[in-house]
Order: sequence, then structure tokens, then C-alpha cells
Amino acid sequence: MAHKKQGGKTAQHKRPTGKRLGVKVAHGQTVTTGMVLMRQRGTKFHAGTGVGLGRDHTLFALKDGMVEFGQKLGKKKISIV
Repeated sequence: MAHKKQGGKTAQHKRPTGKRLGVKVAHGQTVTTGMVLMRQRGTKFHAGTGVGLGRDHTLFALKDGMVEFGQKLGKKKISIV
């Protein structure tokens, strides 16, 4: 009976890729309906006017317009103006 588990070469291990989270558009940038504004884990940024919130907390545009970042009651918000 073996007393050690079999070891593998470290070069064979797959390197995990990033999840591509973060802000996808800048303040003042023009967007169209359905464009992803931000991908996040949890609601670090909240949905403002003209912005929808997906199941995975992704923020997306509900209408055409210009992106505006702001704060309301201490919460960071993304809105479409």
C-alpha cells in the first residue's frame, strides 16, 4: 500500500483566468440600450435611473443616453441621463 499520493508536474496545472469584473464604461460616455455598464460581485454600485440590475449584480442600460456616476445617501450609483 502506498503511503504518498502521486505528485504531478507544476507545469501541467491550469492557470485560472480572471472573471473580467469592473466598470465597462466611463462617466459621460454615450451608451445604447442593453449595454453592460459594470460587472461586480455584490452591489458595490447601485442602479440609478435608466439602469437595470441583473441576477449576478451586473448593471446594464435600460435606455439610450449618457452615463453618470454619483452618490446618494452614501451609496454609489450609476445612472443614464
